[in-house]
Amino acid sequence: MKNQTALIIIDVQNDFCTGGALAVPDGEAVVPLINHMAGDFRHVVLTQDWHPAGHFSFASRHPGQQPFSAITADYGPQTLWPDHCVQQTRGAAFHPDLDIPQASLILRKGYDRELDSYSAFFENDHKTPTGLGGYLRDRGISNLAMTGLATDFCVAWSAIDACQQGFTVEVRLDACRAIDLDGSLAAALDNMKQAGVRLTGS
Repeated sequence: MKNQTALIIIDVQNDFCTGGALAVPDGEAVVPLINHMAGDFRHVVLTQDWHPAGHFSFASRHPGQQPFSAITADYGPQTLWPDHCVQQTRGAAFHPDLDIPQASLILRKGYDRELDSYSAFFENDHKTPTGLGGYLRDRGISNLAMTGLATDFCVAWSAIDACQQGFTVEVRLDACRAIDLDGSLAAALDNMKQAGVRLTGS
């Protein structure tokens, strides 16, 4: 078991898989890979997008705006999304085939109605912590392996923030899938490399 490494599984939820409100192409393909990988790790963390109805990031909240358009929020640029991962809905639940009973933490993010949260470490204002960094450090964890959905948003933001917090980070691209919105995947891969993230499994 990899005692000093945690596997961070990002947002493998129904709404990000086929048939979901914000389906990532081929999103559910990561599930068997992640299930297999998780057995090698003593420490496993799941993140879960967990939005209240009427969340600020939903295009439906902004009259005249369409999903995948962008606005400028008080905290910076904000992509507007279809309503997704609304609390207590089937779409917010983990994919039913995800089998990670040994996960020690489920971290919910995006639950502030007025502030989005891509990263597992900080809200999108880049200053409000989720507490994950302290949780990992208190357990003596210094290395992270990341998987999940979507490569170019929540995975990338989490990986970059983790590097900036002093963790050694590997993103397993074979166990991730991307939205690739207007070149967002290429930009995310470049940003991760520049931040010091190790990209493997491509």
